[in-house]
Amino acid sequence: MTIVENLTNKVALVTGASRGVGAETAKILAGRGVDVVVNYRSKGSRAEDVADRVRQAGATSLLAQADITSEADVRSMLAQVKEQFQKLDILVLNASGGLEKDRPLDYAMSLNLTAQARLAELAQPLMAPGSCIVFVTSHLAHFYGQKPVGDYYEPVAASKKAGEDALRSRLPELSAAGIRLVVVSGDLIEGTITPKLMERANPGFIEERREQAGTLPTVEDFALAIVDAALDDTLDSGATIFIGSTEW
Repeated sequence: MTIVENLTNKVALVTGASRGVGAETAKILAGRGVDVVVNYRSKGSRAEDVADRVRQAGATSLLAQADITSEADVRSMLAQVKEQFQKLDILVLNASGGLEKDRPLDYAMSLNLTAQARLAELAQPLMAPGSCIVFVTSHLAHFYGQKPVGDYYEPVAASKKAGEDALRSRLPELSAAGIRLVVVSGDLIEGTITPKLMERANPGFIEERREQAGTLPTVEDFALAIVDAALDDTLDSGATIFIGSTEW
């Protein structure tokens, strides 16, 4: 593995960075000298705490409120990035969902497919050769159609798989522009919101998976893998990094 050493003036945008894996990813990037755009949808106080941690690490932070399912919000956010940094070196597509209550039936596809593909497309003009897009997903989604997925998570798995496939379909275009795409897929991540929601629907689910896999990755494990993937310029575009067991 070759990690880029000179990270001065590198800029990363992390979606869904107000909590969990996104927040930890932002903090680790900052610790390595990368300036970070902290995107959030509604958790402003949490996002501000993350931005403070970025600044405490000696990096520059930009707090960017945007619902990535809104094209207007995304365009406004990217305009802020252009105004402050003039470029974007790393785009971490971490924000996802689909298990929320009181959302339209097509919300999972809107967030996990349409929004991801559109953000990658709209960000591309800011991304010079050598830049990287990291798509963050789950094993349940990455292997959708190949391995069993419970009914409760099925809409999310299907939509995230569609999002990954849409991004992979752009590999020739991205490669021509010198932009790498890396997919980082994780098993259930200890302490994150999705497993908690799945546990509510199916009590005992987390412990059953923990016993099956032996151990589950932590938020820090997953975030470290995301950062390493973003900075490892020896990874082929289209590579997939797996965190945690892929057997079930």
